[in-house]
Amino acid sequence: MKKKLIIIAEGGVNHNGKLEIAKKIINEAKKSGADYVKFQCYKTENLIVENAKLANYQMKSLKKNINDQYKLLKNLELSQKNIKLIVKHAKLRRIKIIFSIFDIDSYYFIKKLKLDYIKIPSGEINNLNLLKVIAKDNRKIIISTGMSDIDEIKNAVKVLTRYGTKRENLTVLHCNTDYPTTIQDINMKAMTTIKEKLKVNVGYSDHSIDRFVPVIATALGANIIEKHFTIDQKLLGPDHKASLNPRLFKEMVTDIRNTELILGSAKKDITKSERKNLKIVRKSIVANCDINKGQKFTTKNIGIKRPGGGLPPSIYDSLIGKKAKKNYKTNEKIR
Repeated sequence: MKKKLIIIAEGGVNHNGKLEIAKKIINEAKKSGADYVKFQCYKTENLIVENAKLANYQMKSLKKNINDQYKLLKNLELSQKNIKLIVKHAKLRRIKIIFSIFDIDSYYFIKKLKLDYIKIPSGEINNLNLLKVIAKDNRKIIISTGMSDIDEIKNAVKVLTRYGTKRENLTVLHCNTDYPTTIQDINMKAMTTIKEKLKVNVGYSDHSIDRFVPVIATALGANIIEKHFTIDQKLLGPDHKASLNPRLFKEMVTDIRNTELILGSAKKDITKSERKNLKIVRKSIVANCDINKGQKFTTKNIGIKRPGGGLPPSIYDSLIGKKAKKNYKTNEKIR
């Protein structure tokens, strides 16, 4: 069986800028079976200009007094102090943690925390300055590909590998950046295209509201599944409605793990559970009638019947014309 895929509970900004909610997300992600929990690390002033327009999905789930992206992101920004407390809390709860990086200053801060992965979000896939800085350290990188085509993905991979990231340390996540993503826009086969054309590990970052979509990605060979996670879908915030609550997330994890078991390995062999049925279901070469010693075997006097345990049907043709070395009674296995 291949190595177990990684399941990431994407907390994103579902902490609503509050440390206590972030801690609850960590607690529930652990209980739900996630391998990692993920949040975002950015400096708002490095990320966006003031008075930038909100996306439609953001406007639908926010208070009316938040009317631009700068204010929204500033309210959701985690301080470096709180990020350190979040990392400490995740360690205490024995769940690993990842941060999406949106600017170079944030990368240098997260780098010091020595986490397993660096996540490059979809919006930064063409931010080559950021990619070059991250690549130089040859960290394990996860990069999402929402809003990009295969040429942009290819260029990002080219930059990362040219500036120091080993290809085996890179996982590219197929993704659609709409919240929530509709079924017709998922286009899961694109994940296999990325794998085949770019020769990289692949996964899927899901923004649909369907917990079965990641199961399909698992069946198609994903190494990593990332799914938005919230403690309450009714909370105000841009991503809660496109996230799974703990119960649904846990059900998704179970479905994914069962899918891995179903997929098994590429090796075709007789399973332990099958072996007990071999002699019952397989057949043997038997005497169709009484056969005397020295009599030749023919298509009339020998046949193939259950149970197994005697000479296998695969050598039937080679017995025809040979002489019996003993007497056989009707239905006796030929030895």
